[in-house]
Amino acid sequence: MNKSELRLTILEVLEQKRQVAHRSAQRAIESATDEETVPEHKYDTLALEASYLAHGQAMRVQECEQEIRLIRELHLSTEPEKVGVGSLLTLVDMDENHQLFFVAPCAGGLKVRFNDKLVTLVTFESPLGKALKGKQLGDEVSYQVGANAYYYEIETIA
Repeated sequence: MNKSELRLTILEVLEQKRQVAHRSAQRAIESATDEETVPEHKYDTLALEASYLAHGQAMRVQECEQEIRLIRELHLSTEPEKVGVGSLLTLVDMDENHQLFFVAPCAGGLKVRFNDKLVTLVTFESPLGKALKGKQLGDEVSYQVGANAYYYEIETIA
């Protein structure tokens, strides 16, 4: 699987996410500055609430832009021996189900469709990412989230 093409797919999804956040921020700014939100009395907080929303949406846009920049600048190693940022992994669970994971510096949990397969981005801050860090081909990986335990074997590292 070509990681450069996967990166382009991830960037497309992140750009769509950024555009949605940008439109939401614009609507929130318009709402905060609309004449109808001007307070009529001291207990009227509509304008204040709209400004908080606009600020939060603007921060969301910045976060999206940072994710795009980090993925764009990510070094993709060609033949990694250990799991690191930029690794594309095939993990096999106890039921012989194969799952694809891409170790990314951000956007953990994002799922993208690539070559008719679902690839999940994982960061080293997540429980799975912590368990994967530094592992090698054939290593077993286990981690727990709440009462649920998960077990995998690393089948491929690219």
